[in-house]
Amino acid sequence: MTSNPDSESPSGQDHSPKPDIEPIRLPTIEEIRGQDIWNNCAVRSIVSGIMGGGLGLFMGLFLGSLDNPILQEEMSGKQQLIFQAKHMARRSWSSCKAFAVMGLIFSASECIVEKARAKHDITNTVVAGCVTGGSISARGGTKAACAGCAGFAAFSVVIEKFMERHT
Repeated sequence: MTSNPDSESPSGQDHSPKPDIEPIRLPTIEEIRGQDIWNNCAVRSIVSGIMGGGLGLFMGLFLGSLDNPILQEEMSGKQQLIFQAKHMARRSWSSCKAFAVMGLIFSASECIVEKARAKHDITNTVVAGCVTGGSISARGGTKAACAGCAGFAAFSVVIEKFMERHT
């Protein structure tokens, strides 16, 4: 006689594994305070600016190390090393400032829009991207600000959709 795994055993009991039910855990006071601090737009913006600056610093170091000085034949090895180090430092500092400003503006505008709308959706990302791109490229005039707004908004949406799939 073969037994059917879907049928009950002869004693009338079902031997299928029962799912474990975990009790609901309330957040601790420290978790609530931490969440309250992180929900502050100023804190979130400053942290994003610092993190953006760190990313820019490393990007500048990496990209600065890839640049070759034009006057290689005219410099000694020591002069080339000093020139390269100074060039990497300038490029790193420049990238650090640019990424810090970008992170701060984007994070601040996204947080403010999110709190004003009381929603967390793609519209916040579009508006924050537009504000960031427009403000960074505003020195170039109205056309540059509009192009920066559209470009950074589109880039922000692409990144948001990419991250959405990987969470």
